[in-house]
Amino acid sequence: MAPPGKVSEFCSEGNDWFCKARLLSDITVVVDGVNFHLHKFPLISKCGKISHMYEEFESTSRSIFTAVLEELPGGPDMFLIAAKFCYGMRVELTPRNVVMVYCAADYLEMTDEYGEGNLLSKSESFFHNNVLHNWKDSILALQSCEPVIHWAEKLHIVNKCVNAISVMVCTDPSLFGWPMMMYGSLQSPGGSILWNGINTGARIRSSESDWWFEDISYLSVSLFERLMKAMETRGIRPENLVGAVMHYARKYLPGLGRWQGGQHGIPRTVTSFSLTPIALDQKVVLESIEKLLPRKKGKSFCRFLLGLLRVALILGVSQTCKDALERRIGMQLELATLDGLLIPTYSDADALYDTDCVERIIHHFMSSESKVPLSLSSVNMETSPWSRPLQKVAKLVDSYIAEVASDVTLKPGKIRSLAEALPESSRTLYDGLYRSLDIYFKAHPWLTDKEKEDLCSIVDFQKLSIDACSHASQNERLPLRVVLQVLFFEQMHLRTALAGCLHGLETHSGPAGPTTVQGDMTGQIIQRDGWVTMVRENRVLKVDMEKMRSRVGELEEEFSQIKQEMKKVSKSHSSLSSPRVVGRRIGCSLLSQPSDAKPDTIQSTRPSPRSSVEQGRPSTLHIRHKKSSSLF
Repeated sequence: MAPPGKVSEFCSEGNDWFCKARLLSDITVVVDGVNFHLHKFPLISKCGKISHMYEEFESTSRSIFTAVLEELPGGPDMFLIAAKFCYGMRVELTPRNVVMVYCAADYLEMTDEYGEGNLLSKSESFFHNNVLHNWKDSILALQSCEPVIHWAEKLHIVNKCVNAISVMVCTDPSLFGWPMMMYGSLQSPGGSILWNGINTGARIRSSESDWWFEDISYLSVSLFERLMKAMETRGIRPENLVGAVMHYARKYLPGLGRWQGGQHGIPRTVTSFSLTPIALDQKVVLESIEKLLPRKKGKSFCRFLLGLLRVALILGVSQTCKDALERRIGMQLELATLDGLLIPTYSDADALYDTDCVERIIHHFMSSESKVPLSLSSVNMETSPWSRPLQKVAKLVDSYIAEVASDVTLKPGKIRSLAEALPESSRTLYDGLYRSLDIYFKAHPWLTDKEKEDLCSIVDFQKLSIDACSHASQNERLPLRVVLQVLFFEQMHLRTALAGCLHGLETHSGPAGPTTVQGDMTGQIIQRDGWVTMVRENRVLKVDMEKMRSRVGELEEEFSQIKQEMKKVSKSHSSLSSPRVVGRRIGCSLLSQPSDAKPDTIQSTRPSPRSSVEQGRPSTLHIRHKKSSSLF
């Protein structure tokens, strides 16, 4: 046996390790192709596995003892630590290597049966007493479980680390006295800020709930998923779990940050200065993250899902994962934005945008049991609780169609399928859909009138606003039949509006009375609706015009009677009694006679009794005419 005190060190030559001692080595241990030339007595006295192998060796006739250790946790590095411990050399346990040493000691059966205070008990004690009570050490230990996951699971190391971390997440960090660097300065165990190790008495203003996001993001996907489930069992708030998942996704899916609307600031961290990022398969990360996401709704979360869907289409994840993301987005489509829905086509298709994906999302929205009842026709769109989300989605879809309509490769059938994915009751006005068709017709001038008419059939022109009707009636890109239809509905709109205003005027206007309350109500109505005032003025003008027209008719009839009476005047009447002079006296101007007309022949210059009687009439007519002329 080589005296432990005289073993100075271990040295290596290529793939061979030697122990510098006075005695020659009498055992060779092979670990993953690396040969350790050692002495059997130090190993047999501490390692139960090597002891059993040596007993089997003694029953054979072989002269050289060679022990081959297959699947040793940690490989040659961990066996070197175990060998040094067997030779009585000082072994340093750290949060980074304690898990592997623990597993290797269990593999080598280095229990207290082969010596009190053996490596297995020492590593187990260090793990429970030093590692599990410290946030940083627990993260490091859990991260180091990945290479020896099977042995760590057997020894329940993973469960212990996960439980310890989940408990510390639920607890105020200052209670553990961690050297937290996330606030820019060290903290004392009581939560005060330290300066050069001196307690300044200053307190942290607020404790952020996302201080642990960055630290756990250095774990592998499987360990991260396991930790999230343990935290959920512990009752950690769902929004914190979602935040951790989103942070993990942004860290390992670089393309996701482009769709999240800018920077997210400097990540808060406790142990990142001592952790090393791991290399992960992005497809595996994305598919695992989708399973961890809860059934949550929110604008930022919906935007995150849309970004996740973009990355999923780029990476080519499984169809199950893509369907699940589309279903999640469809359940909260009313919270989506237009830029989020503009998903480019990542396949070999000619279209610029993936309209098929958006159409599937719309169908998921419509199939959601919490939104759409079985009978759409029996639902009042004003009082139904799902009418507002449905109307929001209709506006969003109309804006989406208008945005993709300029794509020259987009087929008319795709426009129709997108528009008809929502029921007719979802649109109170069809202005947005009409605008989308106008953009599409402008970008596709080669469409025939038949194709245009087919597309125009998806628009209910009765539900266009007055401005949209006015634009459509003058739109040269629309087929003639559609323009005529628009003109017809425009006339119907005007008639309906006019009839409604007249009906409202008749309803609100009562008989004239001395009270001032009715006058005040009329003034309020006129102020509230300009249409009422305009219609009222038109009615007054129409009545005045009718009065003027009837009065002019009366005057013309009187004038014709005067003219007939004047023709019967005696021929002996003087020239002063001519019809023109008499007309001047009564205040009427006669129609100018043509130049070739002959004057009436005066048959008598002697005044007759009839003429003397008629002379009293002009003055009266003159007065009447003056009174009637004031109406003009």
